[in-house]
Amino acid sequence: MKPVIGITSQPTSVENASGMLDSHLIGHTYTDSVLRAGGIPIALIPVPDHEIDHVLDRIDGLVLSGGGDVEPHRYGQDRHDATWRTNFDRDEFELALVRAAHERKMPVLAICRGMQVVNVAFGGSLIQDIPSAIGSKDHDVIGHAVYDGHQPVTIAADSKVAKATGETDMLVNSIHHQAIDRLAKDFRPVAWASDGVIEGIEHEDEDWELLGVQWHPEFLGDNFDVPSQRLFDAVVEQARGYSDPES
Repeated sequence: MKPVIGITSQPTSVENASGMLDSHLIGHTYTDSVLRAGGIPIALIPVPDHEIDHVLDRIDGLVLSGGGDVEPHRYGQDRHDATWRTNFDRDEFELALVRAAHERKMPVLAICRGMQVVNVAFGGSLIQDIPSAIGSKDHDVIGHAVYDGHQPVTIAADSKVAKATGETDMLVNSIHHQAIDRLAKDFRPVAWASDGVIEGIEHEDEDWELLGVQWHPEFLGDNFDVPSQRLFDAVVEQARGYSDPES
C-alpha cells in the first residue's frame, strides 16, 4: 500500500458565499510533490494535544509545511516589529506534533517554518528578522522567482539532506525573513547559505529520519528540479519502511 503523508496546513481566509471564511490551506505544490513521490497526501489541521496520537496513528510520514512566523514567546523572546502572521493554534499543534513524531521515530520533512518549528519544539531559538539581525537581504525573494533556484547553499557531505538530494551544493529558493539562531540540543546544522544562515538540520538520533530544510523544495520540484523532488521521494520511501518494516 502507498504510504500516507500528513501535511500541516496554514490558517488563511478565503472568499466564500458568506463573505470571508477562516480556512486551512495546503498549496498544491506540497500535495503534487508527495503524489509524484508515490505517497498519498492528506491535510492536517490543528487538533487538541490529546488527539495527536490518533492523528499519527493514521499516517506514515509527516511534512511540516511553511507559512507564518512562530510566536516569539515560545522561544523566550519579545516580539520584533517584523514578526507577523503568527497563529496560536497552529504553533500549539505543530510543536506537540513534531515532539510526538520524534517519540515514534516517524519520518519527517520539515520545510522553512517547519524547520523552525522543529528547532523551537526542542528548545532552540530563532532570528526574528534576518535583515535587521545580520544585514543580509538575500533570503526573502517572492513572486514567480520561488520556482527557480537563486541562492547558493552548501550541504554537509555526510548529511541525510545530501544523501536524499544527491548534492552537496545547490541553488535553492529563499522565501523567509526568519532563521535558526540557537540550535536545539541534539541537532546539528547540515546546510548553510553564504552568509552563514543555517539552511538544513538533522537530529543526532540516527533512528529518526528527519530532513529539515529552510528552502521550499515543493516549488522547485514543481519546476522539474530533481534534487528538490528527491527530498519528497526520501520521506515517502522512509514512510514506506516505517509503516511496513519488512518492505
